[in-house]
Amino acid sequence: MYKNLNKFSKIITQDKSQGASQAMLYALNIKDIKKPHIGIGSNWFESNPCNNHLNILADKVKSNINNNYLPFRFNTIGVSDGISMGTRGMNYSLPSREIIADSYETINMAHSYDANISIPGCDKNMPGCLMAMIRINRPSFMIYGGSIKPGLHKGKEIDVVNAFQSYGLYLNNQINNNERENIIKNACNGSGACGGMYTANTMASAIESMGMTLPGSASNPALSVEKFRECEVAGETIEYLMVNDIKPLDIINKKSIHNAIVTLIALGGSTNAVLHLLAIAKTSNIELNIDDFEEIGKNVPVLANLKPHGDYLMFHLHQIGGINIIMKKLQELGLLYDECLTINGKTVKENLEGINHKDIFDSNPDLLKKIKDSSHIKILKGNLAPNGAVAKLTGKEGYYFRGKAIVFNSEQDFIKGLEEKKIKKGNVIVIRFQGPKAGPGMPEMLKPTSAIVGYGLEKDVAFITDGRFSGGSHGFIIGHVSPEAIDNGLIGKVENGDIISIDSDLITLEVSEKELNNRQIDYKEKKLTGYLNKYVKTVSGAELGCVTDI
Repeated sequence: MYKNLNKFSKIITQDKSQGASQAMLYALNIKDIKKPHIGIGSNWFESNPCNNHLNILADKVKSNINNNYLPFRFNTIGVSDGISMGTRGMNYSLPSREIIADSYETINMAHSYDANISIPGCDKNMPGCLMAMIRINRPSFMIYGGSIKPGLHKGKEIDVVNAFQSYGLYLNNQINNNERENIIKNACNGSGACGGMYTANTMASAIESMGMTLPGSASNPALSVEKFRECEVAGETIEYLMVNDIKPLDIINKKSIHNAIVTLIALGGSTNAVLHLLAIAKTSNIELNIDDFEEIGKNVPVLANLKPHGDYLMFHLHQIGGINIIMKKLQELGLLYDECLTINGKTVKENLEGINHKDIFDSNPDLLKKIKDSSHIKILKGNLAPNGAVAKLTGKEGYYFRGKAIVFNSEQDFIKGLEEKKIKKGNVIVIRFQGPKAGPGMPEMLKPTSAIVGYGLEKDVAFITDGRFSGGSHGFIIGHVSPEAIDNGLIGKVENGDIISIDSDLITLEVSEKELNNRQIDYKEKKLTGYLNKYVKTVSGAELGCVTDI
């Protein structure tokens, strides 16, 4: 009757020695426990607009699973980067990816689910749930929770990055406190992930182009008609995957990851995608290294004028056709492997048939225009980053910067320095001891970069860190510097007044070897307990994706 679709759940539902397992299932008022079991996981929690609606989507998915299957909803954690940014909570942001992957894996394996549908919202949610799907490798797919609608201030559309930048504007006397509060109150318009091409939308787009969501999932807004339609067809989608025994590793391969990299570049996506795609590839046993992003990106243009480097949000891209418009253009340019399989059983080529992207590009010249002929994501080496560093340069920042270092050992010290007007034009700002081990957890630097923009120094300073940047960050910024300071990285020896030069390929500390040999890295070890103490003992460097299972 079940065509062997219950090949995992039958371990607990049909083995006579598993009577206690069966008794507990009957306690749930289930009449036929032998039906295939489908786990419906979400990262729902109430205190974040990226996630507070995911239970609604999970309910919708469950209601559209047909009676031949038993759907079971469950939840896992998330961390709101927007809320935790600039606080100790941000130390838990990147590490939460590993918890999410571990928890999705744990419940699916422990309860012998035959298949899984994952519904993530905020940015670490997506790679976390995908890494778990890969580990388990049973029929699975993802439904992205969707992005938020624009906010409105003085007749102008705004988003969460405007809220971050409001503090710098206030410090620089460009707005008063009443206007600052008005921006904050109106920046986020209901449920959904942050609206620009920040990390959540970047990873959703990458995973859609990889074939692990239905077409349109990345750009369908939260709680939209289109998003609910995704949930309505979830039952038939997971049934198709189960009946045909199509698993994540039948879809995810070197070519589909290439498609993900190409798409995120064309959208002007977040540098965090470098970390996450390295981790996804590692989990899949697919060879991918940091230099591949540089090599692939040489021929991929940035085609969308999206925030943070541009003017528009994911909501606006959805209004003209969504991610498929960009992918169709990339296909025309010969940049996609369009024979790759996707979860609906069609190839990328088949999913893109019939899309008239040329008229859409012609009629939307502000939103769909070539920002850059090659990738905005640059991999830099040099004595400050022999293992690599990641920059996001769209061209408007320039490709060369040389200046005197001003060094901080924490975000809080930097903000204090900004408030005290210590940051000057021409400075190379260094914030160190922010890597995966020393941070701990490689916190994002959106608060400092937003303050710089708000303060009016965006075009006059450069910024390097062994931490990372939010997808909402922009400017002449370089993160993921590796090795990090705590691992004897040279960034730990930089002193105020040192000259640092940065070009499109190299990041160089212009200090003699003799002088550097006389310097010590002054690091005060943090006393860690609990999860972060475990994390720092197992996490790899940024150039390897900060994975914990190596």
